[in-house]
Amino acid sequence: MENMINLDMTFFIQMVNFLITLVVLNYLLITPVREKIAERKALTSGYAGDIEKFTSAATEKLSKYEAALAEARTQAGQAREALKAQGAAREQEMLHAAHAEASAYLQSSREETAKETQAAMKTLLSQVNDLAAKAMSKILG
Repeated sequence: MENMINLDMTFFIQMVNFLITLVVLNYLLITPVREKIAERKALTSGYAGDIEKFTSAATEKLSKYEAALAEARTQAGQAREALKAQGAAREQEMLHAAHAEASAYLQSSREETAKETQAAMKTLLSQVNDLAAKAMSKILG
């Protein structure tokens, strides 16, 4: 049986042809693709850094907003309590004033009633003798 592989001149020509093709493909195709991949990798890593910065800035702003909101709620609660206290004090003042006015009115009404009672008693006492005389004259005839 003869040797199936013949190492003649065509083998060396094919080998040179393969190496030239490999060098050309490397120069024209593989190197630019590797450069593009490296550029994309650098770009995506830059975007990742930007995303991290934006995320940390957003988190910081959110925490500041929440702190400001909590402070505003605290101040609103304090203001509400102060207004409640002022309202309660004003209510007490108004109640005391109304109580004093009612007491004064009641006292003046009692004094007026006592004066009217005194006047009515004087009038009745002065008329008792006349009424008694009339009643006696009617009874006795």
